[in-house]
Amino acid sequence: MLKNVTAFLFILISGLVFAQQQWNVRFYHETEGQEAVIYADNPEIMPMSAQLSYTLQNMKSTLPSGTTVVLPPLSEKTEIMRLTKIKQNASNRFSYQTLINFGNVLLEEYDEDHLYTLPFENGKTQLIFQGYRGKLSHHNADALDFDLNVGDKVFAARGGLVVEAVENNTRNCPDISCAKFNNYILILHSDGTFAEYSHLKHNGSEVLKGDVVQQGQFIGYSGNTGYSTGPHLHFSVFINRIDGKRDYLKTKFRTAEVPEGELLKEKQKYRRDY
Repeated sequence: MLKNVTAFLFILISGLVFAQQQWNVRFYHETEGQEAVIYADNPEIMPMSAQLSYTLQNMKSTLPSGTTVVLPPLSEKTEIMRLTKIKQNASNRFSYQTLINFGNVLLEEYDEDHLYTLPFENGKTQLIFQGYRGKLSHHNADALDFDLNVGDKVFAARGGLVVEAVENNTRNCPDISCAKFNNYILILHSDGTFAEYSHLKHNGSEVLKGDVVQQGQFIGYSGNTGYSTGPHLHFSVFINRIDGKRDYLKTKFRTAEVPEGELLKEKQKYRRDY
C-alpha cells in the first residue's frame, strides 16, 4: 500500500527585532494532512507584534504576505497561517522573514482623557526644562524632561504592568550613541500604551519585570545615565509601530495649579499637592 506524503520546504531568511532587547517570540510549523500550519509562541508578559513577509513556490497561503499579527501575552501555538501545495507532485518552497516589536502595533484607539500624576514627590515643584517636540534631544518627539536630581524619587504617572526594568548601566554622554546605556522602567497601561521613565540612576529601580504598579506608586530614583547632558527624568507615553518607530502621545497631568489636568509646557514649573 502506497501512502501519499506531502513534503514542505521551509526557509527562515531572517528575523529582525525592533526593541532594546531580544524577545522570545518563536515561529514554527507543523504538518497536518495536506497542509502546513505556521504557529507562534509568545512567552512574554505583554502582547508582541510580528509582520511576516514571504515568497511561495507552488503553494498558497491563508495570510497575505506583509500582514502584521498581534500575539497575546503568555500565549502558545497561536495559528498564524495555513499553507497548501497547488500541484501535489511538483516541488514547493516557502521562505519568510519577520519583523518583531513589543506591544500591539496595530493600536489606534487609547484613553486620551486619562489624568496622569506628576512623577515626583508630593509637595515639590519641578521645572519642565525640555517639553514636547524639544529641540535639545527629543528630536520632535512628544516627550517631557523633568528637572530632577540624581537620587530624587520617581513615581508612576499611571498604573500598569512593568514589562522592563533596566538598572545596571553607569555611563552617560551627550550623544545619541549612549542611548544604549539608559536605565529605564517601561510600563504597559491598560489601554495598550506604554510609559517610559528614563535616565534612572544605577540600581535605581524599585520594581521588577512582572510587577503591577498603581498610579502614584514609588518606582525608582532619577539619575543621569544613557543619552543625557545632565541629571533629569525623561518621561514619554507612546504606541509602538512595527517599523521600530513610536507614536508619542501628549498627556494631561493633574497639577496644583490646574487640578482638572493640563498639558505641561517647557520652561514652566509645576507643583504636586496630592
